[in-house]
Amino acid sequence: MKVAVIQMDAAMTGAADRHSAILRSLEDAAAAGADLAVLPELAPTGYGAGQTIADTAKDADAGLAEWQDASDRLGIAIAMGLAIRMAQGVDNAAALIAPGRAPVLYAKRMLYGDYEKGLFRPGDAPSPIVEIAGLRCGLLVCFDVEFPELCRDLALRGAEAIIVPTALPRSEGARFIAQNVVPVRAFENQLFVVYADHCGSDGSFAYQGLSVIAAPDGSVLASAGESDAATILAELDPAAYGASRDQNPYLAEVSARLSPRR
Repeated sequence: MKVAVIQMDAAMTGAADRHSAILRSLEDAAAAGADLAVLPELAPTGYGAGQTIADTAKDADAGLAEWQDASDRLGIAIAMGLAIRMAQGVDNAAALIAPGRAPVLYAKRMLYGDYEKGLFRPGDAPSPIVEIAGLRCGLLVCFDVEFPELCRDLALRGAEAIIVPTALPRSEGARFIAQNVVPVRAFENQLFVVYADHCGSDGSFAYQGLSVIAAPDGSVLASAGESDAATILAELDPAAYGASRDQNPYLAEVSARLSPRR
């Protein structure tokens, strides 16, 4: 599978401008032959828009219709973070949208700080696993990937890639997460991690950038810089990492040695 990660400029705060930029980026990704394009957390609104995010959140049918149309028209799958209104509140969601298929949603389980907890309800269900271009993909959102339990759950359920829309705030710790934690999550679970961030500042938050595509052996297949919008591309081929799985049989040993015994 060929994946494109779209790192967005957070300074672009107008909803219409953001929508236009997303559509242009999707068109470019499709033209580059990508099977899947991944956008950051809360991509259509921006992460720092505050109460406007919750106030303008739509239900899944209305909120995803434009992006389903784009997926169908361009022939490309889309993973993006966005707010979705549910009966019980607003979810900080990741959507996986594929041509001619019903969209799949995952609600962020590990909300970060008072800002998110004031806008969203926490998700309470594990990510579904969806096949895109022959690759089994799970979804997490930003802070979720920093919890090894959530990544291991996806790996043990057969995910070959974890797709992560994120809004990583700029700090030394954030740089460590993007450059070290994300590749380690890929390595310890022997899968790909695809991590799409914002860059720049929206007036409320500054973002780390450093979007990255990490491979099952912990190597970095592609990465973006800290400051500029960019699209990075990589081929994800699990068959190329058989030696790594043989040398690092974490999942097999966990299943054999640490699974509950009856």
